[in-house]
Amino acid sequence: MDSTIIQMGLLVTVFIGASVLHGISGIGFTLIATTALASIYPLPYAIVLVIFPSLLLNATTWLIGGERSIWQNISHYSRHYWLLALTSLLGSLLGAQLLLWVNSTYLLLLLAVVIAFYVLNSLWGKAIELPNTKFVLIAVGLSAGIIGGATNAMSAMLMMYLLSASDEKNTIAKVGNMCYFLGKLAQIIILREPIMAMSRAEWQIISLISVLSIVATLIGIRVHHYLPQARFRQLILLILAVLGVRIGWQGITALLL
Repeated sequence: MDSTIIQMGLLVTVFIGASVLHGISGIGFTLIATTALASIYPLPYAIVLVIFPSLLLNATTWLIGGERSIWQNISHYSRHYWLLALTSLLGSLLGAQLLLWVNSTYLLLLLAVVIAFYVLNSLWGKAIELPNTKFVLIAVGLSAGIIGGATNAMSAMLMMYLLSASDEKNTIAKVGNMCYFLGKLAQIIILREPIMAMSRAEWQIISLISVLSIVATLIGIRVHHYLPQARFRQLILLILAVLGVRIGWQGITALLL
């Protein structure tokens, strides 16, 4: 079988699987897709593949749904959470730059550590509460942005602050996806040269998986009422744990060579 067909099938499987799980449980798309692809491709290339499907999903979650219109969502959440959005954007610019400056082996190890923290914190079942102060907001925004820009794992840290600052699930989802969206824009700005260097065939693949990701997420959202969400969250954590161990091992063996 032609290697291009195998590669295409692998990409479609990863993105559809991550999107369905994201639609059912509300979490996991970016982390699962990035971690799965990083175990096959170099991390910078994996992140480039994930940027545009994530951008569409984040924009959809941020702007559509709830009691407000698209423009009201932009105005409301930007006005109330502008500082968190700004700091996460600035952090993402720096984090994306690390992809060009730092050996990807170290970033793989960072991603493995962040995944381990995310999985263990989720299994613990009790969110870590952070003080709702301006200093903490700035520190979390910058740190989450740097981690997100370099590894696509912004949610692991950002959620700690949002869960401490608000108990309204819709607000947490909207603000989180606003920051994720800005993080993707930062990656596009910093990684514009490798993005523009992609071939026509690669752009066609990205366009296809972007559309399929949206459709698969909508299917997941449609059926999530009929399925046990807790089980799917556990499945996501299991998948992330396995993938995290794999890329962590890749990073360690690369350092030892």
